[in-house]
This record gives sequence, C-alpha cells and structure tokens, in this order.
Amino acid sequence: MDWLTQTKIPIGAGAKAFVDWLTTSGQGLFNFLSVVLEASINALLFVLQGPFTRGTPLESLYPLFIIVLFSAFAWYMRRSVGIVVFTALGLLLIVNQGYWKETTETLALVLAASGVSMTVGIPLGILAARHPTFYAILRPILDLMQTIPTFVYLIPALILFGLGMVPGLIATVIFAIPAPIRLTRLGIISTPPSLVEAAESFGATPRQVLNKVELPFAMPQIMAGLTQTIMLSLSMVVIAALVGANGLGVPVVRALNSVNVAKGFEAGLCIVILAIILDRVFRTAESGDVG
Repeated sequence: MDWLTQTKIPIGAGAKAFVDWLTTSGQGLFNFLSVVLEASINALLFVLQGPFTRGTPLESLYPLFIIVLFSAFAWYMRRSVGIVVFTALGLLLIVNQGYWKETTETLALVLAASGVSMTVGIPLGILAARHPTFYAILRPILDLMQTIPTFVYLIPALILFGLGMVPGLIATVIFAIPAPIRLTRLGIISTPPSLVEAAESFGATPRQVLNKVELPFAMPQIMAGLTQTIMLSLSMVVIAALVGANGLGVPVVRALNSVNVAKGFEAGLCIVILAIILDRVFRTAESGDVG
C-alpha cells in the first residue's frame, strides 16, 4: 500500500491556498462583515444589558425589567401560563446564580446567528424547492456543513475575522443554517398540488402563489427550522468560547480547565434553562409536531 501514499492528493494544501486567497483578496469584504455583525451583536447586548443604567439605581433592576419583557413576549407567543411562569422562574434562577451577563451575551449570539441563518436559509430553501437541480448541488454542501468537525472551519474563521464574537457567530451560522434550508424546502414541496392549481386557476402569479399559498402552508416547517436553528446555535456556545466569544461557554471552558464541577454544572444548567425557554416560546403547536 505504500504506492498509494507516495503521491498525496493536495487537498489540505488546496484548502490553505484558497483561504490565503480569501485573506488577501477579500480583506475589505470580511472587514465590512465583521463590523456589521459585531454591531448587530452589540445592539442586542445594549438592549439586554442596558449599559445606560450602569452607576444608577436602575442597574440592579434592569434584569428584572428584561425578565418581565421576556415573560410578556412568552405570553404573546404561546398564551400559556405554565410557559410564562417557567420563563420567569428560569431567568430569575439564572440571575440568582450570577450568570445574567453571560446569559445575555449567549442570547445575543444565538439571536444574531438565528437571524442570519433564517434570513439566508429561507430564500435558499425556496430556491431549492423551485429548482431541483440547484438542490442537488446544494445538498452535499449542506451535508458537509453539518458533518465536518466544527474546529475545522473555526481555523479559517479565526484567520478571516480574528478573535471575538464574530468568528463564533460565523461558525454557528455554518453549523445551523442547513436546518432552515432543508425544512423550508420541505414545507414548500409538501404544499398540495390542488391548492397550487386552484390559485393558478384564479389567475395568481407565481409570486402570489408563493406568498399566499406555499409559504403559509410551509409555516409550521419554517417555525420548526427556527427552533432547530436556535437549539443548534446554543449547542455551539462552548465551541464559540474557544475563539473568544463571550457568554456561558466561557465559564464552562474555565470549569473544564480547572476541573470545577460546581461551576461547570451551574453554567451548564443556565444553558439548559435558556434552551428550554427559547424552544418553548418559539415552538408553535404545529412546528412542535414537525420538529
């Protein structure tokens, strides 16, 4: 078998050359993306942490204000007293454990990653549903994005965007975006042909068929894609901490390095509470059946 290894196919060298080319030729674009994404995360943190209250009597009360707002949002989304109570008690427990700042940082990262994933994933899912050839090309790429070890694409993310929240966001989006693409496509192609034919018989244009028939029918699958995107994003918080992203992943990594069971369990419990809250709030009855 030695003859098989004598001439090595330069896969790794080709990948390195491609990243080097991106670094030199696309530096302006990646700097722009870094600024935009970091500004988005900072805007979310500004709302969640309320830096304008620091040094004032409102500083200690601001987390309670956010908890009330989030509980009200949970009621608006689900109309369930149980979910509202769990949301309020879960967030109060996080404050009690002293991880509110880290939780808001993780929440900002998850919301930003989910927003980017859904903004890009839904149009790609629609395009994949309308053009089977495009999906045939896209499908192996989606498989690669979900199966390749995360640390592999963390390396070029670090090179292109540096340390901080942005490479963690990029890695999270790469890992999570296949879910909304696949589920949006599934919802569109699952639309009964009779509904499409009825709309077309009344003179509906392809855009009207999409907006009035296919997207409403696919909404449960799209919402399932949103909840799966949120869960996948939360599963990346520890890995994102390894590239400088703040949040609940940082105390988990520190607890792992120091073998601190108590700290690791506390931070891990906060991640679980946040995951359950987001899942229950954004999961409709229909998307729960799909997911």
